[in-house]
This record gives sequence, structure tokens and C-alpha cells, in this order.
Amino acid sequence: MVSSDLDALIEMGFDKERAEIALKRSGGLQGAIDWLDQYQNQSLDDIRAPPATSINDDDDANTEPPALQPGEEAQSLVCNECGKKLRSRAQAEIHASKTQHLGFAESLEEIAPLTEEEKKARLEDLRRKLAEKRAGMSEQDKIDKKRNEEIRRKSTKETQNIKEDLQKKEQLKEAAAKRKEKQDELAAKEKIKAKIAADREERRLKAEKEKAERGGRAPPPAPSAAPIPTTGPVASKPASAYTEARLRLQTSSGNVQKSFPVNTTLFEVAAALNIDSGLEVQSFTQNFPKKVFDHVDFGATLKELGLVPSASLIVR
Repeated sequence: MVSSDLDALIEMGFDKERAEIALKRSGGLQGAIDWLDQYQNQSLDDIRAPPATSINDDDDANTEPPALQPGEEAQSLVCNECGKKLRSRAQAEIHASKTQHLGFAESLEEIAPLTEEEKKARLEDLRRKLAEKRAGMSEQDKIDKKRNEEIRRKSTKETQNIKEDLQKKEQLKEAAAKRKEKQDELAAKEKIKAKIAADREERRLKAEKEKAERGGRAPPPAPSAAPIPTTGPVASKPASAYTEARLRLQTSSGNVQKSFPVNTTLFEVAAALNIDSGLEVQSFTQNFPKKVFDHVDFGATLKELGLVPSASLIVR
């Protein structure tokens, strides 16, 4: 019988050790069902511990049933606090654990065992409770998994944003380095040209002087600087004299007017628009004169592109 009760509990989904402990503590299938229902939330380590004695031998004299007569044998136990009838000492211990009722007395009344239908009903009820508990745990697992996924996505997005910011900063640094390298190269070329021109002029003057000396003539005078005209219209300020460029940028959300240093690259202008308005700039279009500045031109400065002192650009 014990073996069949154990098999029945194992078929319900209980592990073998928990089912064996339940049968040992309760003494039968009915008690095991009550016991498993009571301790279903406790771990194996907790239920392995020996149960504490929970039946109080000092019963309440006012509520205990009549004392057994000589020759009479107890058939059940009665809780002195709530009057519940219990078939065995194991069931009394379970009742005491549930309710903290400690007073029990022996009774002559025999409690009929569960019928097969009642046993099946109790098993089905316990099986249903187990299924509900597992479904609840499964639902909680889904909630935890969803929460962990949201945390992972948020972390991934924040990491991606940091990477994109670092990439933009690196691109700005590279653009600035290329611009400085180009400026240094142009300055070196201008310096070399000026040096060549000065050497050429020095050689020419020296040759003319030697020629004049051989012919007995006075050396030619040194060239004087061209006189500055005192009349006539005042010349406009050259583009090279400006330090800032005023840009009127036509975007899909409206016009934006900004001022940038003349050495700012188009890439830096596009980056500023992205930070301020969230626009991903692909190109700039100038109507007068008609010209399109795409990514090939993004490394050039506003001064190099002829956008100084001011320009109107359509943002694409």
C-alpha cells in the first residue's frame, strides 16, 4: 500500500524524497496529501529536519472529551481549541503546525477513512494547486525575463549612444587635424614661394648692378612700394579679412542662422545641426552660384569653399 501511495504521489509530480518524507510523517496517503499541502513551499532541507513535538499533554479540562473508560481504546484525536477531529497523531501534528493549537485529547469516535472518490478528489485538488503554483512561477519567470531584456536593451542603447558620441568626437578631431595639416602645408608653400621670389629679385638686382658698374652707369634705384591712392571708391573688405562666416541654413523644420569661425569644416556644421536639431545631414546646396557640397567636401573649411563672409545653404 505504501508503495502504491508513493507511486501516486510521484505521478503527481512530487520528487521521491519529498513524497517518502510525507508518507513517513503522516502514515498514509490522506495524511501525506495534507502534509504536502502544508509544506509545499518549504525546501527539502527544511522538511528533512525532525518535527517538533506539538501535542500538549496538559489538555484544557473545560473542553476535553470524556475520559476513556477501562478497556476502551482511542480511535481518534480531538483538538481542544477548535474541536476538529483527527485520525492520527501525525495529522494532529500537522494541525498544530498550521493553527498553533497545542491542546489535543483522545476520542472513542472512529473517523471513517477516505473513499476512493474522496482520495481522487483530494489528489485532483492538490494537483490543481501544484499546477497553479507552477503556472504562477512560470508567469513570474516571464516577467523577470522581460524585465531583464528591457534592462539589457537600455544598457545596449546607452552603450551605442556612447560609442556614437565617441565616434563623432574622433571624426571632429580627425577633421581638425586634417584642416590644420592642410593649413600648415599651404603656409609652408607660401613661405617657399615668397623665399623663391625674394631670391629671384635679389639675383636680378645684383645682375643689374653689376651690369651698370661694367658700363660706368649708376646702379638702378631700388623699387619703391606702389603708392596708395587717395581718391576713388573705398575697396570692400576682402574675404580673407573675415574671421567668422554667417550661414543661413534652410532645414525641413525651418530656417536656422548660425555663425561659425571661417576655419570651421562643413562636417562640424553638420555635427552642430545634428546636436541641435537631430538632423542627419547628407549634403548642402547653394543656389547662387549653384553648387552641391556632399561628403567629399565636408573636410573643407567655410573659407576654402567660398562661404565667407555669408552664405545661404539648403540642408538635405
